[in-house]
Amino acid sequence: LVTGFDIIFFWVARMMMMGLHFTGKAPFQRVFINALVRDEKGQKMSKSKGNVMDPLVLIDEFGADALRFTLTAMSGQGRDIKLAKQRIEGYRNFGTKLWNAHRFAQMNECAAVAGFDPSSVRLTLSRWIRGETHKTVKIVTEALEACAFDDAANALYKFVWNVVCDWYVELSKPILNGEDAEAKAESRAMTAWVLDQCLILLHPVMPFITEELWAATDGRAKALIVEQWPVYDAAAIDAAADTEINWLIDL
Repeated sequence: LVTGFDIIFFWVARMMMMGLHFTGKAPFQRVFINALVRDEKGQKMSKSKGNVMDPLVLIDEFGADALRFTLTAMSGQGRDIKLAKQRIEGYRNFGTKLWNAHRFAQMNECAAVAGFDPSSVRLTLSRWIRGETHKTVKIVTEALEACAFDDAANALYKFVWNVVCDWYVELSKPILNGEDAEAKAESRAMTAWVLDQCLILLHPVMPFITEELWAATDGRAKALIVEQWPVYDAAAIDAAADTEINWLIDL
């Protein structure tokens, strides 16, 4: 059950008691107490105050995915969501960043390769991003299983924006524009794989843009919503590649 803390006794406790009394079973095994959505000043939304933010209006202005990501990223227990348009706009920009990364991949002919095995890559950059991807898979999976939806969203934001877009894409440009055909082929396949993992991991939070980008890629046998969830593999993390690329980033 997902609910706000302000109706725990009036609704949640009554459902528990009624279920136990009439059926002998609890109606649910887990209750997630979500944050309350308030205005940007922390006041409760009220028609009389005129501070209500209509989600349908916000969706028209910023998109459903941006609104979903904002609420998810700010949904930590024990806090209220102070909803402001500037925050939603920031997550809309995140969606644009993801879109542009796919445009970059398309322009550089980065497409999924049948039978491609990320564990076989040889380039330092490829081994580094493979490890970063699996680290994110572990963090996001554990966060979702623990109902720490804000932790999952924030980990995805950091990975997609800072790791993939800011560093991996930029560092791959010399390879994609270089003369080494083998390195170029590996980088193209790896970029396509990484972006696919981004779409799969982001899909629970941003279902519309991820499904759109997934469908826009050739060779899809099925929709993203039924794609297999990634499995964390500790062996995919390469310590030597981490040291080298992270040294460069720190510098």
